[in-house]
Amino acid sequence: MALNDILALSAVFPTLRVGSKKQALQELAAHAAELLKRDEREIFETLNQRERLGSTGVGNGIAIPHGKLAKMDRLFGMFARLDKPIDFESLDGEPVDLIFLLLAPEAAGADHLKALARVARLLRDPEVAKKLRTSRDAASIHAILTGTPATDAA
Repeated sequence: MALNDILALSAVFPTLRVGSKKQALQELAAHAAELLKRDEREIFETLNQRERLGSTGVGNGIAIPHGKLAKMDRLFGMFARLDKPIDFESLDGEPVDLIFLLLAPEAAGADHLKALARVARLLRDPEVAKKLRTSRDAASIHAILTGTPATDAA
């Protein structure tokens, strides 16, 4: 599962300004709704419902909120680096500043799990996380996440 297949450059936000977990999920849902031409409330509720099962803050300043939506035809990824770290009720208690949102079709099954595992492996790599925290523009961040060269054509 290549992240290049699910993460578009337009879905990378290098400096998202939020003050809470709820606000982060709302902002992510709003951006995802715009990119996917979907209902923002449906996306937010899906993410919120998943968070009620347990935080998607996986530790080391990383969160991977995710969920499944009806009538989606493909996996969708979105990345945001937060302006300031926030409490995400993470497993390690550390604040979160790197968020990778993953939305999947209801019938995605193994593809959804493979994508989650791929994202988690990548973001848990200390060198990758360091590069994501120091990169300032969407193209550079996208290149780090997808393993593709950064271009000036944004």
